[in-house]
Amino acid sequence: MNTDQALRDHLLYLIRGGGAHLDFDKAIADLPSALRGAKAAGSPHTPWRILEHMRIAQWDILEFSRNPKHVSPEFPDGYWPQGDAPPDDAAWDRSVAAFRTDLQAMQKLVADPATDLFAAIPHGEGQTTLREALLVVDHNAYHLGQLVLLRRLLGAWSEPAA
Repeated sequence: MNTDQALRDHLLYLIRGGGAHLDFDKAIADLPSALRGAKAAGSPHTPWRILEHMRIAQWDILEFSRNPKHVSPEFPDGYWPQGDAPPDDAAWDRSVAAFRTDLQAMQKLVADPATDLFAAIPHGEGQTTLREALLVVDHNAYHLGQLVLLRRLLGAWSEPAA
């Protein structure tokens, strides 16, 4: 058994939304444009704020993992958009596309046998690519759950067919 490949396969399964994790595309599918900037009673976030936060955080984790010159946004303000709603539908579409592109890039990094998942990232403080990939999985799962709950509260969610 090739344990290195098995680990990569398990990570890729999780990154893609496998197992108990929700698939990104299902979480955002058919969200009406008018609700992208809407808040539900008691919720601090809108779908737009969650999407943009996920995009920014995932991009930051990916770039940190592969680019020694990367500078992370200021925490926490740099990880959240300024407004509650996208400026227009094109901004939403760009954010979705960028999220998908970076998710695929993280998958490519994990799948590459040349990537030592256990080696410390040279410009980090003990982080490994394995840790960063798991961080992407964990962070995305958390916020996709928030997004689904928010959609339920806004009346814009129906359970996907099994």
